[in-house]
Amino acid sequence: MDKYRNALFTFLLAGVALGFASCSSGPSEEELAQLDALKAEVASLQKEVASKQTMKADLQKQIADKEAIAASQLAELKEAEDLLK
Repeated sequence: MDKYRNALFTFLLAGVALGFASCSSGPSEEELAQLDALKAEVASLQKEVASKQTMKADLQKQIADKEAIAASQLAELKEAEDLLK
């Protein structure tokens, strides 16, 4: 019985040691390369978002300018119509 217990203990100890040895303590080179690629993609997307936000602000300013011109022209048209009455 002791032989059986010792063999079982040795087998379990070897299994645990093998399990710990197979676990890496850090990321692999492939994982680091994937992380770097993802970081580069995030940076690129952030630049694209900033560019789109700038473009949006420019377009909103153009819209506001055109609305102001349209309002001014509408007021002039109304004045002209009032003068013709």
